[in-house]
Amino acid sequence: MDQSLSNTSQSRSVDRKTIEKNRRIQMKALSSELNALLPQTSRAPLTLPDQLDEAANYIKKLQVNMEKMTERKRKLAATGSSSMSSSVDVSVPKRLPKIEIQETGSILHIFLVTSVEHKFIFYEIISVLSDESGAEITHAGSSTVDDTVFHTLHCKVEDCDYGASSRISESLKKLVNNFN
Repeated sequence: MDQSLSNTSQSRSVDRKTIEKNRRIQMKALSSELNALLPQTSRAPLTLPDQLDEAANYIKKLQVNMEKMTERKRKLAATGSSSMSSSVDVSVPKRLPKIEIQETGSILHIFLVTSVEHKFIFYEIISVLSDESGAEITHAGSSTVDDTVFHTLHCKVEDCDYGASSRISESLKKLVNNFN
């Protein structure tokens, strides 16, 4: 009978070791997956507890950002306004399209609000920027809400041509005003 207890004891010990080994393998795999989701840093590799702390901090930061965005969305829905600059009035789409251009050094930030039937103006503006004025477009995007299309463009103007930003701004405003 002692031998059967001994075999049972050894069997349990082997089972526990196998279970523990499988648990460790699974935890390492999960940790690797979690680490792959985090933004990569150029620092030296972190220890596992440090990686977990970094992951927890990153998740907390994402939660805070999500809460801020949810609150912002709620406020925008309550006021019915847009996240664009307050000088572009989108609440009354009587005289669409509208354009706002902001200059930051050699960078132009262009915000265009059009109706769905006038969204082709966006392509004409891109044509003016790239073909005629030689500006380099670094970002272009748009989104549609009901019958209104919101376009954003960011472009870099060559520094060698003094006053090019002002000339581009004026020609774009003239182009858009011709549609009003």
